Amino acid sequence: MAIAWNKFLGTVAAFGVLAVPCAGRAQQSAAGDALGITNASAQAGAPATSPAQSTRAPVVPTGAAAAPVPPARAAAPAAAELPIADKPQADTAALIDARKSYAIPAAEIVGFDFLLNRFNRRSSGDYNSTLSTIRHNLRSAWVVDNDPFQINQLGHPYQGSMYHGFARSAGLTYWESLGYTFAGSVAWEIAGEKTPPSKNDQINTGIGGSFLGEALFRMSNLVLEHGNVPKFWRELAAAAISPSTGFNRLAYGERFAPLYPSHDPAYYSRLQLGFSGTSQNNAGTSTTTLKRNEALADFSLEYGLPGKPDYSYTRPFDYFAFQATASSANGFESVATRGLLAGREYEVGANYRGVLGLYGSYDYFAPQIFRVSSTALSLGTTGQAWLTQSIALQGTALLGAGYTAVGTTHGAPGERDYNYGTSPQALLALRLIFGNQAALDLTARDYFVPRAADQRGRTNVARLEAGITWRVSGRHGVTVRYLGTRRDASFPDLGDRKQIRGTIGVFYTFLGHERFGAVEWR
Repeated sequence: MAIAWNKFLGTVAAFGVLAVPCAGRAQQSAAGDALGITNASAQAGAPATSPAQSTRAPVVPTGAAAAPVPPARAAAPAAAELPIADKPQADTAALIDARKSYAIPAAEIVGFDFLLNRFNRRSSGDYNSTLSTIRHNLRSAWVVDNDPFQINQLGHPYQGSMYHGFARSAGLTYWESLGYTFAGSVAWEIAGEKTPPSKNDQINTGIGGSFLGEALFRMSNLVLEHGNVPKFWRELAAAAISPSTGFNRLAYGERFAPLYPSHDPAYYSRLQLGFSGTSQNNAGTSTTTLKRNEALADFSLEYGLPGKPDYSYTRPFDYFAFQATASSANGFESVATRGLLAGREYEVGANYRGVLGLYGSYDYFAPQIFRVSSTALSLGTTGQAWLTQSIALQGTALLGAGYTAVGTTHGAPGERDYNYGTSPQALLALRLIFGNQAALDLTARDYFVPRAADQRGRTNVARLEAGITWRVSGRHGVTVRYLGTRRDASFPDLGDRKQIRGTIGVFYTFLGHERFGAVEWR
């Protein structure tokens, strides 16, 4: 079992509501900036400046005449007088490297595992590990466990994201942090539980947790970059997004205060709040009581959009996409992230810019009657094409393979809750942007598990999301969205299974970018 489920919900729920309190502020709203929503440099004609620079008045040299300061904004103090975290941010990579620590995150991961083990002992004897169980697990074969789906597929990746955040915020690189995450997961499987070590947990925590953790780490730093939001709220928001990053900033102060250099990416985000109703439902063998209507909160961010001059893709996750949906029907309906691990930029003519390479992804989808989750590697591309002077098409296409869990909820007698298998999978995400007025989004995913790890049979899950957003005023819009998910399964001893879930929803949308994320380079 990973970090307690209720604690996970509380942490991510705090992340989801960060945009709401100050959403009424125009242009540079505190909520928008705290969530990385505003990025003026990605708009047409805006100069490429760092976020910190864009919110501070220039420092006037001694003896020079100062320009008049507008009444609404006081002149900024000299950079030398500011704490490191509040200084205009240059590339701090050299400073971060000089202050990094290999010992601190190692000790933190051991301490985190110890405290988590002690906490979990209150709910299950599986965590009453001793030196005897540790020695036994060191000699045991690795197995596939049957813990609840939410624990294995959502709790364990979040636990891994904590390991990753401890290492990243202590100055380690992505690949070094991946190693710490993987090692932390091994330590938990051997010493944190007395049950045999689980290979599915190792993949979900050690690899999926790193993919999720890097996205959370980057977003927390994006929050910290926005100097026009009071420091207390920046630090609080960043800690809610990546708690281990917040812990290191609080515990070690100036040592880990320099911000990770984002290199000023073009990014786009949106927050949607609304309701959806069932348009199609075939529960199959699931006996789950369906909640036909549900309230939803959805946050998504796409970071490092191709086409921004002088932005390069030299580090893992210099491009990534993140999305999470909370539902009144079943808690978290979805959490998904994908990031470019290694790749290069390319262009086709004057009107297309893109990146291609190897992507890592973590997906979790639970549309009430069944669920699917995968940690995968894929080859693919992300790009943008200007179709006319004001219409742009953005998209991502991926094809790869992953370790996937899929199954029904409360199925028929003899039908296991879920199964694991290696699955080919594909993704196509498109956004057609009509200037500042509207955008049409279409995302299709498919997971095919030809043979489950512990039984014969096959399963295919397809998911389609289509929505149109109309900007009403400023960054406020309305979205109509269809979401459909289908599971087809066939097992020799159980026969064929088909489940379909479709919903139509209407949402208030707080747009992070009035151009709907279109990047201008022409």
